[in-house]
Amino acid sequence: MPEGHTIHRLAAGHLEKFGGRPLRARSPQGPFAAGAARIDGLPMTAAEAHGKHLFLGFGSSGPAGRPESWVHIHLGLYGKVTFGTGEAPAPVGKIRLRLETDGAYADLRGPATCALITPAERQAVRARLGPDPLRPDGDPARAFERISRSRTALAALLMDQRVLAGVGNIYRAEILFRHGLDPYRPGRELARGVWGPLWEDLAELMTEGVRTGRIDTVRPEHTPEAMGRPPRVDRHGGEVYVYRCAHRPCLVCGGEVRSADLAARSLYWCPACQKG
Repeated sequence: MPEGHTIHRLAAGHLEKFGGRPLRARSPQGPFAAGAARIDGLPMTAAEAHGKHLFLGFGSSGPAGRPESWVHIHLGLYGKVTFGTGEAPAPVGKIRLRLETDGAYADLRGPATCALITPAERQAVRARLGPDPLRPDGDPARAFERISRSRTALAALLMDQRVLAGVGNIYRAEILFRHGLDPYRPGRELARGVWGPLWEDLAELMTEGVRTGRIDTVRPEHTPEAMGRPPRVDRHGGEVYVYRCAHRPCLVCGGEVRSADLAARSLYWCPACQKG
């Protein structure tokens, strides 16, 4: 499932290609045909992300120019958006939503959610989510309030979108490693003085992910160039410490990286480095 930085990149991509321009909208696959008809011909006036949720705003009302309708998209495990330039080709495969203007188009395939919602419904979705480190309104204190009252393991809390929005399996594993935290440590044992730097580090890593389109979490002294090691080869790309590195030597201490199932997801950590 794409992590939050990918959704923020998609929001920026939609604004860059379609912002302020009337669009042709259709649903070649069919299930979103009614929604596509409602926004067909309207300008895209907003595109934003909150965690793993993408919101595309159409039309505007009032002097503030707030969107009248929003398309709510959650890619889930299999969804993806592809952008193209020039004239859009004939639809091939299952395209849930195609947005098109002169010279550019975007195809949405396989999302878990694609729904036309009102501004109030959009706000209701956002209210269920925790703060997003990539949003200017992201409030680390709100996340810490829930973490500090929980007996649940930190590794599970960081993946709970009601606690912290946008963090997926990779950022979860890597941020815990970078701060030397035992993934099984109960949330209520995390000190506020540790949470602040962790949030700031996470925001910086995810911001860099938005910029580059990949997840890189290793510090300069642990890059392939600095260590004289081969670059990591993985479909997710990026240089990491522990994610999908089970049974390999830790880049920092040389000990064996471990893996286990936690909340139906694979957890990766270094027991020697993450004792805190």
